[in-house]
Amino acid sequence: MPRIPDAARTAYHDEMRASSSAKTSSDSEQRWVHLERAHILSQPDPWLHTGNHIAMFALAVRQRDRREALGQIVRIIVAAPGSLVGRAPEGNTGRAAVGLRQTMPTPPDLAALLHPAAA
Repeated sequence: MPRIPDAARTAYHDEMRASSSAKTSSDSEQRWVHLERAHILSQPDPWLHTGNHIAMFALAVRQRDRREALGQIVRIIVAAPGSLVGRAPEGNTGRAAVGLRQTMPTPPDLAALLHPAAA
């Protein structure tokens, strides 16, 4: 099974907690930022990756965003298989407006966690 570095796994959980803590915030965009960062970190791990998309789906439903919710359903289905075969696109934020296979620049702080040997 793919493995992410311990520091990246810890940062993933920190981002997910931050998203959860932001539930009381009136700024829902901040919750999405945390979920997107967690998504980038989670992609190598099928369970974390799928869990992240489930959290994104839940937020989309809470916001009554049908397009995002439907996009997340598709992503929930393909997240684990994509991670298992190493086909998750680098830097992809996981939102419905982003293509499933679209690569994106990885924020430098997250890249350093995912690829510590390169840092």
